[in-house]
Amino acid sequence: MSTSSAKAQKLLELIGSIKSYNLLLDDLKLDPDATATQLKIPEPLSWTRESQQKRLDFLSQQTGADLSILSGKSQMPEPDIYQGNVEQFIGLTQIPTGVIGPLAIKGTIANGDYYVPLATSEGALIASYHRGAKATRLCGGIVSVCLTEGVQRAPLFKFFSLNQVGQFMQWVLQQIDLFKAIVSNTSRYAKLEDMRLNMEGNQVVLVFEYTTGDAAGQNMVTLCTEAICTYILEHTPVKPEFWFIESNYSGDKKATTLSFTSVRGKKVTAEAIVTGKIVKEVLGTTPKDIAQYWQSSSVTAVQSGGIGIQGHFANGLTALFLATGQDVACVAEAYVGITRMEVNSNGDLYVCVTLPSLTVGTVGGGTHLPTQKECLKLIGCEGAGSARKFAEICGATILAGELSIAAAMANGNFSKAHRLFGRKK
Repeated sequence: MSTSSAKAQKLLELIGSIKSYNLLLDDLKLDPDATATQLKIPEPLSWTRESQQKRLDFLSQQTGADLSILSGKSQMPEPDIYQGNVEQFIGLTQIPTGVIGPLAIKGTIANGDYYVPLATSEGALIASYHRGAKATRLCGGIVSVCLTEGVQRAPLFKFFSLNQVGQFMQWVLQQIDLFKAIVSNTSRYAKLEDMRLNMEGNQVVLVFEYTTGDAAGQNMVTLCTEAICTYILEHTPVKPEFWFIESNYSGDKKATTLSFTSVRGKKVTAEAIVTGKIVKEVLGTTPKDIAQYWQSSSVTAVQSGGIGIQGHFANGLTALFLATGQDVACVAEAYVGITRMEVNSNGDLYVCVTLPSLTVGTVGGGTHLPTQKECLKLIGCEGAGSARKFAEICGATILAGELSIAAAMANGNFSKAHRLFGRKK
């Protein structure tokens, strides 16, 4: 998960355009002994129409968000709104949506308390993530930082021999500036940041890496890469026998180890320190027991052959992606990451998560759809200028879920929670 010096410098320049770097570092300091008044979402364990309305009124008061379509008060728009999102439209598959929070975040862009919508049919999930949000907020919140970003498309070109591959590679390396100009003429938002080459025998994969503004960008980079490849086929001194727009190398919608050598989407890291007092009172266990569980489970995760070490990234990411109009299939790559938990020198629990493959956006895709748009408004992430903020909220949300599930495993309450919340009474 290393980052090039050029990318690191761009991050510093981006941060500097928002706030002084030194001031930002001060803002990102954790104070686990900070006191916070816990704002309680009304009647969390009631499923009546009245309790639903109380929660909606509470969220509206706290955030100013209008959730009238999500709550069913307003009618859904005409079916033509779904053009570009689905073909042969017949109706809607409804997934229950709950909310956790307030989730306290200290980030480069996301700062403050957030009520995060999660769409799920798994009982106990909302309660678990909410518990993690409560514990971290009572200890000063979660620091969450979007570190770098990039979306790849990797076309493949097949030649007759290594000699032809050599001629092609020598030529294509001289075209980078021209490729960047082609991208600028194809898209208002995409920028070609880098091109890497991966040669295997008489085949060459060109890995084009882009930034895509506030869009997740899979379609955007496909169209830009197509424009580049059209130019290549027209001008290359040696013609390929055949080519494909995607070689299956970019990691699109699949778990790969590439997540740990570069970035796909946005890379986010988040941390929190939870005091022993709060671990005992809110999570019902001790920092030592949680750290011991995590150490043991990390070893068995390696034995299982999993990519990365984490508890249940996919749970929170799927629920958040559904609620906010992300491409849910991208959870296949986004869940790859690392969670670490240890007892610090003060005897408190240090928790951190790193997600190197968050393919998310706040424009395009399903983000404009009625209920998804309302959910993005709820967390202040609607439209342009919000993608990095949304990524930081994703990181903090995942940390809350990792903390809560580790505590449930450590104190033996994992099964009990699912008996309580995962079944009809």
